[in-house]
Amino acid sequence: MKVLAMIIAGIVVSLMGAWMAIGYVPTRNIETPKYDIVSTHEGYEIRQYRDHIVAEVTVQGNYTEALNQGFRKIAGYIFGGNTASGSIAMTAPVLHEKKAESEKIAMTAPVIHGKTDQGDRYTVAFVMPSAYTMETLPKPNNAEVNLRAVPAKKYAALRFMGYAPESKTEKKTQQLLDSLKRDNVTTVGVPTIAEYQPPWSPPFMRHNEILVEIQ
Repeated sequence: MKVLAMIIAGIVVSLMGAWMAIGYVPTRNIETPKYDIVSTHEGYEIRQYRDHIVAEVTVQGNYTEALNQGFRKIAGYIFGGNTASGSIAMTAPVLHEKKAESEKIAMTAPVIHGKTDQGDRYTVAFVMPSAYTMETLPKPNNAEVNLRAVPAKKYAALRFMGYAPESKTEKKTQQLLDSLKRDNVTTVGVPTIAEYQPPWSPPFMRHNEILVEIQ
């Protein structure tokens, strides 16, 4: 029995290690948006984000359907569904490609998504690598994918771990908004959810945030 238990324990440990590796390896060198921490408070921190570019799409459906649909459409853009505009040095991995019919754009994190003010419509966005400008980014072949320059802004951020189903993100969003109200901080627009790891990552390795712009 002891031998059998040891074998089972070894299999479990091996599977857990493989699961952790699968969750870690694809994101270990991924670029994330640049920001400076302005101040920390009970339940959140204030950040000054630098200007950046996002590729975004607005989709209709429930929370899970919209996120999956939006992810697929933008992933299609960054993995070749585009018209290249020139020779671009990638950020991660570092690649150089001259004029071609399409470019593979380096993955970044997080995937940003949030509900619009139009009922069951959600916007899903990827932050583009900082090496690009609006002029050098490949043009999306899918007309639904929009490239947008986001100016430097100040955000309040609440970090949480684990999976990010709608019920949990709603709870965390309300928690952040309540904290900001308590501290007389004025918000701008609607909160967004930022997910930094792929869906297959173990829950204890998953890092998520609720972000809301503030005045």
